[in-house]
Amino acid sequence: MQIIKTLKLKEDGDSIAAYIKAHDNIWPEIRQGILDVGISRMDIFLHGNLAVMVMEFPDSLDIDKAMEQLATLPRQEEWETFVSQFQECDPNDTSAEKWHEMKKIFQLNSSII
Repeated sequence: MQIIKTLKLKEDGDSIAAYIKAHDNIWPEIRQGILDVGISRMDIFLHGNLAVMVMEFPDSLDIDKAMEQLATLPRQEEWETFVSQFQECDPNDTSAEKWHEMKKIFQLNSSII
């Protein structure tokens, strides 16, 4: 299964560059925690100050429970506090409160007959 979420960063070039650098050097505990809760792939894309996250995980995974579990893992709260300085949100917001799921409105399927 795949879901896509968005988050706004502060409209400041230095802040956006620091956010990119933080993700270039993501803490090992954060990377491992994401995998441990069952998320098999996570990509973040940027367009200006809009971050778009694509998460892939098995259909059987309850993603809401997985995200709740992730929030309790080592250094996760510290990571959220660290990256919140670059984000356009309340520093006390949880990851679930910062990131907003996008609704799929179109899909093009093609097949060879």
